[in-house]
Amino acid sequence: MIDSPVIALFKQLINFDKSIPQPVYIQVSQQIINAIQRRFLVKGTILPGTRILGQTLKIHRNTAVAIYEELASQGWVEIIPNKGTFVLEPEQKSSKIKAPSQKINQAYTYAKSTGFPFQKSFHLASTTQLTTAKYTINDGKPDLRLHPVHEFTRWYSAAMKRKTLIKKWNKPNESSYSLFQTQLCNYLNATRGFHITPNNLINTRSTEMSLYIVSQLLIKQNDLVLVGNLSNYAANMIFQQAHATIKTIPVDADGLDVDYIKKHFIKGSIRCVYVCAHRDYPTTVTLSAERRLALLQLAKEYGFAIIEDDYDYDFQFTGSAMLPMASADTNGMVIYLGKLGQSLFPSFQTGFVVAPENLISEANNYLQLLDKQGDLIQEQMLSELINEGEIYRLMKKNIVVYKQRRDCLCKLLTHYFSETAKWEIPAGGLALWLQFSQQISLVKLAEEAEKNDLFLPKTILYQDKNTCAIRFGFGHLAIEEIEIVIQKLKNAYSKVSLK
Repeated sequence: MIDSPVIALFKQLINFDKSIPQPVYIQVSQQIINAIQRRFLVKGTILPGTRILGQTLKIHRNTAVAIYEELASQGWVEIIPNKGTFVLEPEQKSSKIKAPSQKINQAYTYAKSTGFPFQKSFHLASTTQLTTAKYTINDGKPDLRLHPVHEFTRWYSAAMKRKTLIKKWNKPNESSYSLFQTQLCNYLNATRGFHITPNNLINTRSTEMSLYIVSQLLIKQNDLVLVGNLSNYAANMIFQQAHATIKTIPVDADGLDVDYIKKHFIKGSIRCVYVCAHRDYPTTVTLSAERRLALLQLAKEYGFAIIEDDYDYDFQFTGSAMLPMASADTNGMVIYLGKLGQSLFPSFQTGFVVAPENLISEANNYLQLLDKQGDLIQEQMLSELINEGEIYRLMKKNIVVYKQRRDCLCKLLTHYFSETAKWEIPAGGLALWLQFSQQISLVKLAEEAEKNDLFLPKTILYQDKNTCAIRFGFGHLAIEEIEIVIQKLKNAYSKVSLK
């Protein structure tokens, strides 16, 4: 039996993938809409009945019904009871373009490259790697499964209904500071020993956005930026994009070597020093109190800025977290970067910058350029979570879980790697610094691990003539997952070390 033209068209045109999150009825309806837009299906065309459509596409009849209901809801077809489903004429807003004589679903392709030159940036090359491995070691990210989904549904709904939210959207340029800025100041004053007002603060989408804005304010071409000898790859990319000259400073058990700066650099030659004082990235060591005071004094003497990146201050397991250098800065030398809400989904987290008022005023100008609207719903929610103490409670609950995971990881490392690696049990943070005693190829280790369903991204591998280490992030792994990951890592290590 010969198929009708419409059925033949559907067989050629429509493809769908049941393995992807998007529902089949949406995939199919979008392709039918595309066919109508291209005039392959003209006004008045009667479409096959739902039973025939289901048989043609090998889908359930209910799915076929959902396809036509979706098309009708968008005005592409009209469903007339006992008569059929008919294509409607879409509103013509542009001239018709004839498709070339090739397969219908390949009739249009978008250009792969521009017809004009533009400036490429080597420094912004993506560090993202694709993998099909089930398990991953990252650089120390939280476990999003601990996000309180049900509570947030209620909080988000409540925030959306606040009448003050509409007022903020309608009057975005009010001179007074927002409730969120006031609440965030109160929170930072209570948890980090600050004595700041909203004049000393801006909130951003992320720590990376904060650092980008600061780098635009501070750095001119060839300005000298000092970082730790391994350092944070993302921060380095931002400094390089600002055309800074980056030089590395040794890091030992007491953190950044301040005496090295004194011996090798002269007054006026340094623009800024980037430091993760609380937990060095990637080694996790804490900058000692003595060196903190020395660095603050040197900054005043030499006239350079200190960018203090406190990326995981909230995750402290044993003892008390050391207060930021910025809390003891009386000379306006420190720019403090942090993040709030790391126990939440990333879309509910916010970065912030604390600095003297004149720099914050300029930073606000950049922020208005990059993100004028901001996220008022996020700010409304975070304000209420701070005020009600929910942020603090969530953090404390999650710290208990992360501490258990840290202890489990260290116990398993002792069992499998006690003779081949060394590490310090971190007092806080969601990663540890795993140093291998033997100089093996970490690239080959990653390759062997991926064969065994374990992914080690290149951003956690640190290797040179003096270093063979991994920044092992454990926060995102449940205890049973940590056990599997360590066994897989041990198997990969055994194969590489024998070669």
